[in-house]
Amino acid sequence: MSHSKPHLEDLNVVVLGQGGDGSLTVISILADVLRSAGLRAYTERNVLSRIKGGIVAATLRVSSRERLCTGSEVDLLLAFDALAVAKHVHRLSQHGIVIYDNSGGSLPADSGIADGTRVIGIPFSRHAIRNFRRDLYKNSISSAVIGRLIGLDDNDVRNSFEKRFARHGAQALEYNLEALAVGHELADQVGLTADQGLYRIVSADCGPQMLITGNEAVAFGFAVAGGRFFAGYPITPATEIMEWLVKWLPSFGGVVQQAEDELSAANMAIGAALTGTRAMVATSGPGLALMQEAIGQSGMAEIPLVLVDSQRAGPSTGMPTKPEQSDITLMAHGGQGDFPRVVLAPGTPAECFHLTVAACNLAERYQLPVFVALDQGLSQNLATIDLIEPGQVAVDRGKRLDAAALAQLDVYQRYAFSEDGVSAFAAPGTAGGMSLVTGNEHDQFGLVSTDPDNRRRMVQKRQQKIETMRPDLPQAVTHGNATAEVGFIGVGMTYGVILEAMDILAAGGVATQYHQLRTLWPMLEETAAFTQRCQHVFVVEYNATGQLARLIVAQGGEQAHICSILAYDGVPLRATSLAREIKDRLRLREDKVA
Repeated sequence: MSHSKPHLEDLNVVVLGQGGDGSLTVISILADVLRSAGLRAYTERNVLSRIKGGIVAATLRVSSRERLCTGSEVDLLLAFDALAVAKHVHRLSQHGIVIYDNSGGSLPADSGIADGTRVIGIPFSRHAIRNFRRDLYKNSISSAVIGRLIGLDDNDVRNSFEKRFARHGAQALEYNLEALAVGHELADQVGLTADQGLYRIVSADCGPQMLITGNEAVAFGFAVAGGRFFAGYPITPATEIMEWLVKWLPSFGGVVQQAEDELSAANMAIGAALTGTRAMVATSGPGLALMQEAIGQSGMAEIPLVLVDSQRAGPSTGMPTKPEQSDITLMAHGGQGDFPRVVLAPGTPAECFHLTVAACNLAERYQLPVFVALDQGLSQNLATIDLIEPGQVAVDRGKRLDAAALAQLDVYQRYAFSEDGVSAFAAPGTAGGMSLVTGNEHDQFGLVSTDPDNRRRMVQKRQQKIETMRPDLPQAVTHGNATAEVGFIGVGMTYGVILEAMDILAAGGVATQYHQLRTLWPMLEETAAFTQRCQHVFVVEYNATGQLARLIVAQGGEQAHICSILAYDGVPLRATSLAREIKDRLRLREDKVA
C-alpha cells in the first residue's frame, strides 16, 4: 500500500497560533527532519512586533528541488488558535487539510472552510496541560501529528527531537519526548497511524547540507573571514547576527560588544578597525540612519568597516517584523559629503556567507565602508543549502605594512597619493608607523588641511577607488533563457519568487531571464546592458518608490524598457501572482503598440 503513495515533491505547511505558542518551533523541527531525508526546506515567518500574543503564522515549504520562497497555496494548515483559521484559510489548496486545536470547542461557523475540506480536531492544549502542566508542550504534541499525516517515520522525528532538545537539559528532553509520544497516541485515535501518511518519503543521497538563515550565514562568513570585533544594538530583524556571534566569535578569538545605541556601535567598530582588526556592525533601517555620522568618518578617514542592513518596513519604527527593501537609496547615497562605498546584495543564505567574506576583503583592500544589503525574509527565513566549506575562503588584508616594510620607507604617509587611490596602512603601534586620524580633511600625513589643491586631490584620490575596484566587485548571475526579451531584476528575497515565476511563465510559453544583481553600488555596466538587451525588464522590489529601478536608470539603464513591480504591504510576493501580473503587463504593452 505504501508504494502506491506519491513521492513528496512539493508541500506547503502553515502553523498558526498566538505569539509564544511555538509555531516557529514546529516548523523548524519539521524542516530539520525533512532536510535530513534529502528534501529542500524553506521557512517563512509572519509575526508581530511583540513578545507574546497576536496571531502569528509560520510556513514551511518542502520540495525535491530548491525553492527559496513559500508556495502560493497551502496544503496543510494547523491552527492552535481557532480564530486564526479564518485569516489564512484563503491560502488553502483545493485538496488542503485543516488540523486545529479543539480544546476550546469546534471551529466557528464563519471560518470560511470550503465544503469537502478534510478537517481534523485534536485537543493539543488540553493534553499539554493535563500531562505537563504547560500549554507550550502542545507544539511538540502537534509535531507528531503532522509528521504522521505527511508520512514521516516516527523514529526520524524522535531523532530530531533528541538533537534539538538535548542542549536544553535532560528534563526538557524527557518532557518533549513524552509529548511526542502523546502526539503519536492522539494521531492513532484520529486514524493517522504510522502507515497512513499522505506521501512516500524516501531518503535521498544528496550530499551534506545545512539548514541556515541569512543572518546566521552572515555571522558565520564574518568569523571565517577573520572578523574579530562586532558591535551592535538589538534590532529586528538583524539581532540574530549578534546572537550567533555572541555564542561563537569568542572561540575564534573575537569580541562582541553590545553598545548603548547604533551610533556607539558604529564608532566602536571604527575604533577596532583602526587597530587593524576586521570589524562589523549589523542593524536595520532606523539604526542605519543613526550611524550616518560614523559612516562618514569611515569614509573620510579611510577606515574599513562592514555594515549589514537587514531591511524592514519603514520609515521610523515602521513594521519591524515585515519585509521591505526601502533602504537602497540610503545605503548607496546616505551620509554627508562625497566618499566611496560598496553595497553588496546576496540573494540566498549561501551568498550571505560568501558576500560577507567579500565585504570583509573589499573593506580592507580599499579602506572604505562596505554594506551587505539583506531584508527581513533573507535575514530570518531558514533554507536548505549545500554545505559551506570554510577552508576555501581566501582572506585579503590589502596594503598592510609591518615594521620591516616601514623600515624600507624614507617616510610613512598614511594617506599618500597613489594611482589606485589606496594608501598603505600600518596598524597603530607598529614601529615607524605613526600617523594621525581625523574626521577633518587632511593631508598625506593626516594633518588637518583646508588647502584647495590638497582638497581636490584627496577627494579624487578617494573617488578613484570606485574605478579601481570594479573588476573585483561581485558580478550579477544570469538565470533563464539568455536570448529572452522579457527580463527580471531583483535582489534579496525576490530571488526565489522570481525564479519560480519564471518556471510558471515558461510553462505558459513565455521565455524569461533574470539578472540577479549582487553589487548594487557602484553599479556595474552589465546591469545597464541587460536593460538595453531586453525589451521588457521587470524590476521587482519591496518599496513604494522603485528605489532599485531609479538607481538603475540613473546609472544608464534603459528607462523605456523598465517596468517596476512594487510590494510594500508587508506581505511576501507569491510566484503565481507575480507571473499573472507579468502576463497582464505584457498584454497591456502589446495593446499599446498595436
